[in-house]
Amino acid sequence: MSLQRRSLFALALVAVVFAPVSRAQSALDAIVAKKSVAIAIPTDFPPYGFVGTDMAPQGLDVDMARLIAARLGATVELVPVTSANRIPYLQTHKADLVISTLGKNPEREKVIDFTVAYSPFFQAVFAPRAMALKSPADLAGKTVGVTRGAIEDMELTKIAPAGADIKRFEDNNATVSAFVSGQVQVIATGASVAGNLMARNPQLGTEFKLLLKDSPNFIGVAKGDDKLRLKVNEIIAAARASGEIDKLCMKWLGRPAGDLPN
Repeated sequence: MSLQRRSLFALALVAVVFAPVSRAQSALDAIVAKKSVAIAIPTDFPPYGFVGTDMAPQGLDVDMARLIAARLGATVELVPVTSANRIPYLQTHKADLVISTLGKNPEREKVIDFTVAYSPFFQAVFAPRAMALKSPADLAGKTVGVTRGAIEDMELTKIAPAGADIKRFEDNNATVSAFVSGQVQVIATGASVAGNLMARNPQLGTEFKLLLKDSPNFIGVAKGDDKLRLKVNEIIAAARASGEIDKLCMKWLGRPAGDLPN
């Protein structure tokens, strides 16, 4: 290979190596310049994201997307995604951020980056507002519906007193039906199932009672978009400190955000 060709090859290699860094440095700048940010959100996962009666997206993740956009000084383009395509949308730059009940794990960290946590995702005990349930001991003498083999089943089994009557059902639909029809007084389930239950049956006055297991949600950022990730971290930290995130969680989950990991 001639010296000239070697030099051109070296320059091309440098361009390839540093191109992602250049894109990463310009991601936030591009959002600020165009005053618009595309944020992927769920529309089939209440209370985090769903379509309301007016056909507009709503939910905790939708409100969080609007908060982030406002703090960036940008209008928000809400991009509906599913669990299957939310990460590919980020990787292919169809979305600048993903706010869609995204949990952090080593496999995902190989392909995208994460901000600090912005909200909890949890399994819990829910019951009518009038029922006093302040500790697991208060489940004694109550009938509790739960889906057999689910995370909430395992966590409930750990804390339920001997006097609790746990009734196990084969799927979430059967568990919810048992609670709505009054076959059980209390339901142990995930936040999304409970959110859908409460939205569809407001007459029951169902509310969060006891936490079983907490798993935080993080905002997804394209790999190497450090400038944008750090800016969103600042926004989340300020919203935590001001109590805005606690208010959003109370609005949609019936409980404050609590302690969230960085």
